Order: sequence, then structure tokens, then C-alpha cells
Amino acid sequence: HRAHQVGRLLHRGRQPEKIDDRDAEAIAEAATRPTMRFVELKTAEQLDIQSLHRVRSRLVGARTTLTNQLRAILLERGTTIAQGRRKLEQAVEALLADPDFMAGRIRRLLAEMREEWLDLDRRIEALDREFVELARNDAAARRLTSIPGIGVLNATALVAAVGDGSSFARARDLGAWLGLVPRQHTTGGKPRLLGISKRGNKYLRTLLIHGARAALPSLARSQTLLGAWLRSLLVRRHRNTVVVALANKLARIAWVILRREAPFEADRATATG
Repeated sequence: HRAHQVGRLLHRGRQPEKIDDRDAEAIAEAATRPTMRFVELKTAEQLDIQSLHRVRSRLVGARTTLTNQLRAILLERGTTIAQGRRKLEQAVEALLADPDFMAGRIRRLLAEMREEWLDLDRRIEALDREFVELARNDAAARRLTSIPGIGVLNATALVAAVGDGSSFARARDLGAWLGLVPRQHTTGGKPRLLGISKRGNKYLRTLLIHGARAALPSLARSQTLLGAWLRSLLVRRHRNTVVVALANKLARIAWVILRREAPFEADRATATG
């Protein structure tokens, strides 16, 4: 009876006007299965860090939208600027400093957009400093930052999302949860691997891929087992495929670091774990 009540409470979070007793019974039955896996509850600190990351992600998105719109306004008026946020920033500063460039309402609009851009930069930088402080004071995050390609953002996001990694039985489970493993399509008994599944935490997956792309050149040159593995992959696979494979590797290494509570050792990192 108690399990049935729990099932009804779990189901109630969906659509109260469409509660189905059989669905509730199925949930309660599943909860009694010995192999059922449950999501670990996050601590207040993990929830706080996740909230900070979500706010930063929103601000970065707003800044990207703003700079794209700013570039489009200038392009419509015949001013083409090279790609890159820094180049756009320098060009806008130079244009606004030129008294002969544009006049009237559009010039004021560009100045207002530039001020909004600067405000977003300040807010993002303030959050970045906060993440640095969080990583400095958290032992798990400090250990994660010893991994090449895992910076302060990646480390704090990992700690907030997976804690000590105890929710995953193996390192490969974390990579699969992040959607960094190939999708498998099997027909006629013949398995075929497709692109990555892109399931799980999109924000964390994106951070890991960016970190892997930044770390790939130096890691591929290193005289380690990991470096040899990357060099062999680069010969056989497209560079973007190697970046994703390295991101999966970084996630698996991160799981080992979290579970064993030990810093990263390059000489011990291999292609399998």
C-alpha cells in the first residue's frame, strides 16, 4: 500500500487531471526491482553551483545574440568586420570614436548596445571569479583541474552534476550519460555505430568538448600512452571525431579522479580508463 502511494505521488507531478492508477502501480512496482537505479539527490551546494552555471550560460547566450545583432547592423550599412569577438570589440570602439562615422539615432543605438555588451562582460567575469574561488575551496574540483582540458568551469560543473560519481558504476557509464558515445543501430543482426547520442547534460557535454578541443594539440604531442592513442586516432579519424573521443576520455578520467580522490597522472592515463 505504501509503495502504491509513493507511485501515485511520483505520477502526480505530471498531469493531475490524467492520473492513471495503472501507471502509478507500474512506478511502484519498478521501485521494488533490485536492479532499479535511482537518481542521487543533490546537496544544496551542488544546486547552488548549477544555478550559477545556468545564469552564466544565459548571460553568454545573451552576449552572443547581442554581438551578432551588432555585427548585422553594421553589415547592413556597408561595414564588414572580421570574425571574432575581440576583433568586433576593437572595430566598434574605433567606429564610435570616429565623429564622422554615422550620426543620429543609429549611432546612439550602437553606443547603447556597446554599453550593454560591457555590462554583460562584467557580469560574466564576476561569475568566472566566483567559479575560481569555488574550485579553489573544493577538494574534488581542485583534483579535476589537474586533468588537461578540465578548467574551472568544467570542474565545478562536473562536481555540481555528478558529485563524487557514485551514481555511476563504471567510468564508461558517465560518458554514456553525457551522450559522448556512439548511437547503435542494429538490423538483421548487424550492429552499426552512428554519431554520438547527445543525451544527458548538454551544457556539461559542450564544456567537455570545448576543453578537449583546446587540450588536443598539447596532449597529442606528449610522450604518454594518452598521446600515442590520440596520434593513432588522428591518422585514422577526422579531427572532430578525435575531439569527441577525447572529451569522452576526459569524462572517464574525471570519474576515476572523483572516485579514487587522487590527482591526475598523465603516465597512468590510457585509452581504456
